[in-house]
Amino acid sequence: MKAVILAAGKGKRLHSEELKLPKCMVRADGRPLLDYVLDYTSFLPREDKIIVVGFYKEAIEAHLPGYTFAFQREQKGTGDAVMAAYDLLADYDGDVLVINGDMPLVRESSLLALLELHRREGNDCTVLTYYESGELPPFGRVLRGADGRVCDIREYKDASEAERAVRELNGGVYVFDAGKLFACLQELEPSAATGEYYLTDVPKLLLRRGGRVNGLCLRGTDEFCGVNTPDDLLLVESWTTPELQQAHCQTEIFGRLQELKAQYCDS
Repeated sequence: MKAVILAAGKGKRLHSEELKLPKCMVRADGRPLLDYVLDYTSFLPREDKIIVVGFYKEAIEAHLPGYTFAFQREQKGTGDAVMAAYDLLADYDGDVLVINGDMPLVRESSLLALLELHRREGNDCTVLTYYESGELPPFGRVLRGADGRVCDIREYKDASEAERAVRELNGGVYVFDAGKLFACLQELEPSAATGEYYLTDVPKLLLRRGGRVNGLCLRGTDEFCGVNTPDDLLLVESWTTPELQQAHCQTEIFGRLQELKAQYCDS
């Protein structure tokens, strides 16, 4: 099995470009976000991981000598980012895990359960999803057919009002059959709303080709917190930093948020 880790993003709301850092190199509890991803994918050897870099790629390459990198020249969406790894996987016949490099809370056990389902069902794509019982964030909605299997993933900007009410959300973690993945990526068309190429369009393309698609839905989890703002970073640190986990005083948490905003935002 191989892994493609998407780490080319800018992190505009964190102002990481002012620090000359890609978003996944922003630190939570003293460590880059990307390091947490490498930790929970440690069941795969280093040589089986491809890190897709772009914005300030030199920072990641210097931090991780010995890893394999693919270069995304322009920020044109997740589908385009995965396609950047094509040359490195063109002759590979097997499963590939695709995951974002700014999601530090995912558990290794969740990835292994996803892989087990993928192989047990003989799927061409299996996506890790989660059920949101509270306020719904603007994430992709997972749509299922009458048979209960995943039939589409609709990005929030492209979703109808009825689809936006769906509570099963895309976790941004996938296992694909590599050959079928890249065949579908070559058929992607840009979103009418954003002009980007969405990896989330691949499942429906696989189904049109007669492929098998499904999802593993987790409940009651905070694993899928990506880091886009100082508030997101504080939430991540509340899980990774023992002092904040044990904090009973809101003043301590508020103080840390002010530190993060001073570091990653304009004053």
